[in-house]
Amino acid sequence: MSANSLPEDTASWHSLEVNKALNLLDTNADSGLTTENVQERLQKYGDNELKESNGRSSWEILLDQFKNIMLLMLIAVALISGFLDFMAWQAGELKPGEVPFKDTIAIMAIVILNGILGYVQETRAEQALAALKKMTSPLVRVLRNSKLMEIAAKELVPGDVILLEAGMQIAADGRLIEQSNLQVRESALTGEAEAVSKQANLILPEETSLGDRLNLVFQGTEVVQGRAKVLVTNTGMQTELGKIATMLQSVENEPTPLQQRMTQLGNVLVTGSLVLVAIVVVGGIIQARGFGNFRELLEVSLSMAVAVVPEGLPAVITVTLALGTQRMVRHNALIRKLPAVETLGSVTTICSDKTGTLTQNKMVVQSVCANNHVFRVTGEGYNPIGDFLLDSQTIDVEDYPEISALLLASAVCNDAVLQKEKGEWAILGDPTEGALVTVAGKAGIEKDQWNSKLPRIAEFPFDSERKRMSVICQVEEVATGEASLRAVDPVIASFIQSQPYLMFTKGSPELTLARCTQIHLGNNFVPFTDEQRAQILAENDRMASLGLRVLGLAYKPMLEIPEEGSHEISEVNLIWLGLIGMLDAPRPEVKAAVEESRNAGIRPIMITGDHQLTARAIAIDLGIAQEGDRVLTGQELQQMSDQDLDQQVDLVSIYARVSPEHKLRIVQGLQRRGRCVAMTGDGVNDAPALKQADIGIAMGITGTDVSKEASDMVLLDDNFTTIVAATKEGRVVYTNIRRFIKYILGSNVGEVLTIAAAPLLGLGGVPLTPLQILWMNLVTDGLPALALAVEPPEADVMKRPPFSPHESIFARGLGSYIIRIGIIFAIISIILMLWAYNHCKIPVEGLDPERWKTMVFTSLCVAQMGHAIAIRSNNKLTIEMNPFSNMFVLGAVVVTTILQLMLIYVEPLRAFFGTHWLPPTELAICFGFSALMFVWIELEKLFFRFTGRRTV
Repeated sequence: MSANSLPEDTASWHSLEVNKALNLLDTNADSGLTTENVQERLQKYGDNELKESNGRSSWEILLDQFKNIMLLMLIAVALISGFLDFMAWQAGELKPGEVPFKDTIAIMAIVILNGILGYVQETRAEQALAALKKMTSPLVRVLRNSKLMEIAAKELVPGDVILLEAGMQIAADGRLIEQSNLQVRESALTGEAEAVSKQANLILPEETSLGDRLNLVFQGTEVVQGRAKVLVTNTGMQTELGKIATMLQSVENEPTPLQQRMTQLGNVLVTGSLVLVAIVVVGGIIQARGFGNFRELLEVSLSMAVAVVPEGLPAVITVTLALGTQRMVRHNALIRKLPAVETLGSVTTICSDKTGTLTQNKMVVQSVCANNHVFRVTGEGYNPIGDFLLDSQTIDVEDYPEISALLLASAVCNDAVLQKEKGEWAILGDPTEGALVTVAGKAGIEKDQWNSKLPRIAEFPFDSERKRMSVICQVEEVATGEASLRAVDPVIASFIQSQPYLMFTKGSPELTLARCTQIHLGNNFVPFTDEQRAQILAENDRMASLGLRVLGLAYKPMLEIPEEGSHEISEVNLIWLGLIGMLDAPRPEVKAAVEESRNAGIRPIMITGDHQLTARAIAIDLGIAQEGDRVLTGQELQQMSDQDLDQQVDLVSIYARVSPEHKLRIVQGLQRRGRCVAMTGDGVNDAPALKQADIGIAMGITGTDVSKEASDMVLLDDNFTTIVAATKEGRVVYTNIRRFIKYILGSNVGEVLTIAAAPLLGLGGVPLTPLQILWMNLVTDGLPALALAVEPPEADVMKRPPFSPHESIFARGLGSYIIRIGIIFAIISIILMLWAYNHCKIPVEGLDPERWKTMVFTSLCVAQMGHAIAIRSNNKLTIEMNPFSNMFVLGAVVVTTILQLMLIYVEPLRAFFGTHWLPPTELAICFGFSALMFVWIELEKLFFRFTGRRTV
C-alpha cells in the first residue's frame, strides 16, 4: 500500500505489527525513504512543525481598541469641538491669548492613551504555542537512500526511519522498529513522573491510553537512556503535540467578567448620555422657540458627552490591577494577565491537583507490613531518624528479621539518593523512592553501603504496564559468613552459599503478589496459602483507604544474569517480603485554607492520577469531601457523555485516576453549569484546560513552560493555600474597583445633570468647558480613585459567597447609588450655580461676572473630595474608621485640593483652563456647599443603619 492511500486518521499504530506499519507507509526499515518519496510526502504532509492559526495582526489589535463605544463618542466630541474652534478662529471670535483646539487636543490625547493602554495589555500575546515549538528537536538522524544523515527536524515526513539515543529530543511521533534498553521521559506529555521503558515487539489493543502505548514514541519527549530505530508515523500538527497545539488554538479567549462589565458600563453611559443630550437640545430649542441658541446647545452637549465618559477609569483600573499583582507576588502568586486579578474574586470552584499542591510532595513511610505484623513508622520528611512501633510499643528492628529483609530490598531496588544539604535532608530522585531510602535509613540500612555490597549489574526498569521494577545484584563477592550481611537477614545470607545473584522487585502490590509463590516469614520462607494472599490484599486495601500509597516488595535468588527484556520469564516464583505504605502528607496549612474557601462559598475539587481510595482519604482529611461522597474515575469519565458529565460536576468533589486530557472536559462541564473555574496544571497536555478555565493556574516549581504560558497565574510555591490567598486578593480588588466606580460615576452623573440644567434654567453659557471636565475626570476623580484602590480589605471579605461573575456592574445597589448620589450632587451644585449666577451679576470692580462658572467648577471638584473620604466604607461612619489606615486617600484629597486652588490662583493655569480669580468669601461658600456632599453620605449611612439595611 502506498503512502498516498494511508488513512487520514491513523491513531492505532500501537495495535499494528512493525512490518504492517512499514508496509502501510511504503518504506524500508534498513534503507528508509528515497529522495523522490520525501519530496512527494513533503508536498502532501507539509513541514514537520507546529503551525499557528491565523490571528489578528498588530494593526488589527490596535484598531480594535478604538471600537470601544466610549472612545468613539470622545472621538466624535473631539472632531465637533475642533470644528467649532476652527469656525471661531476663522470668525476671529477667540479671546486674546486663548489657545485654539486645546479641547480637541486634550480629548484626542486621552483617546490615544487609552487605546495604547488597551493595545499593550492585549498584545501580551499567548506564548503557549511558542513554548510548544521549543519542545521540537532542531536536528535528527535519519536513514534515507540507505544512508545515515542528519537533517533539520522540520524536513521529516511519515515513513522516515530515524535513530534515537540517550539525550535526544524526539522530533516526531513514531512506531518503534527495534530498541535496546530504551527509556523515554514523557511526563510533560502524559503526566507520568517516571521514565517509561519502551518495547518494540508489543502489539497493543486499540483502546490503549496514550501513556501506555509502550511501542510508540512521541514528539517533544526525551530519551533518557538506550537507543532505538523508529518509523515516523505522524509529523507536524498530526502528532500528539500538534493535537495539543490545535486544542490550544481552538480554545477561544473569552472576555473576563471585568471586561464584560466595562463593556456594559460603556453602553449604558453612552446611551444615557445621548438620551440626555437629545432632551437638552430639544428642550433648549423649544424654550428659545427656534435655533438661535443651537451653537450654545451644541457646546453644552459636547461638555455633557465629555462629562459622562470616565476618561480616567481605564488607567485607574489598570493601576489597581497592577497593584493587586504586586500584592499577590508577596503571597507567591504571579499574575500573568492583569484582568485575572479581578476574575479571581469571582471564582466559585477551585480544581486542584493533589500532589505538591494539596500535599507536600514528600512521601513519608507510615506503615510496614511483614510476617502478618503491621508496624507503624515515626519521623518526618526525609530525615532518616525515627522509630518502628508494634501495638504502640517501640521495637528493635534486629528482633524482626522480616523487616530487615523488606527494608534491604527497599534500599537496593531504588534509584533515589538521600543527601544532606544546608543542614536539611533532601532527596535527589523520585519522592516515592526517596521515602523507601529514608525508612531503610531509620533501620540503619544505608543505601550507599549496600550498593557496594550488592552491586547492581542488571535491571528491568519500571513501566506502566507491568507496574513494577526489578534490579539484579551480585552477591558472590560478599563473604558467606560476613556478619553485616547475616545481621541484616540470615535467610538472604543463606542463599549466597549457592546463588551468586539476587533479584529484588518492587511495584504494585496486586501485580507483584501475583508473581510470588512463597512468603518470607521470620527466618524462613514457605509456600503461599490462599488465606495469606487474601490477608495481604485486605491489608493493601486498608492502607490505601487511609490515603497511603502502597508498594509490594519481593526477592528471588538467581544462578545467572537474566537477558535484557526477559522480565516476563524472570519475574516469576518470587518470594514475598511485605507491604510498605507511604503518605504524601497534606500540607499542614491546606486544611485551614480549604475551610476558608468553603466559608467563602468556593468549592474545592481534587483532581489526581492517584488511586481513588488514596484520593478519597486525603480529600476527607482536608475537608474537600465527606464520607460517602462519590469518586469519579478517569475511566468512568471517558465513558460519559457531556450531558451526563454536566449532571455530575456539581456533585463530585474527587476525580481519581484522571489523565490530564480529562481536565478540559471537567472545566467545560463546570462552565456550562455557570461556574467560574480556577484550574491547576503543570504538564503540556494540561495547557488546553488551563487556557479554557476562567483562571488557569500553572505550577511554578514543577510546571512546564507550555503550561505557564497558557495560564493566567503561576504558583511560585505550588501551594493550594496560595490560590485561596489570591482569591481573597481578587475579592479585595473587585470590591475596590466597585468602590471607585461608585465614586467616579456618582460624580460624573452630578456633573452631567449640572451642565444640562444650565441652558434649561436660562443661564448664559456653559458652566464647564470640555477641558475643565477632563481635568475633573482625570485629576480630581483619578487621584482619589487610585487611593481608594488600595483600601484595606473588610473583615468579612472571605465570609461571604462569591459574587456572580455574570452579575451586572450595577448589581447590588451600585446603580441606584450612582443615580441617587448623582442627583444629590447635582441638586447641591445647581443651587450653588443659581446663587452664584445671580450673585456674580452684581458688578464688582476687578471681578469677572463669569466667575460663577469657576465657582461651580470648584464646588464640583471639592465636593468630590468629601465624597472620596466618606465612600471608604459603605456602612461605617468616617469618624468610626482609622483615618490613617489608608493614608493615600488623605494624601490624594490634600494634593487634589491644592491643585484645584492652583487653577484659580496661578495665572498661567488660570488662563489655560479658562477659570477666574475668586475672592476668599466666594471660595469659602464653594467649600461650604461642597461639604454638604460629605454630610449627606454620612447621614445616609446612619439612615441605613437604623433601618437595618446594609449597603454593598
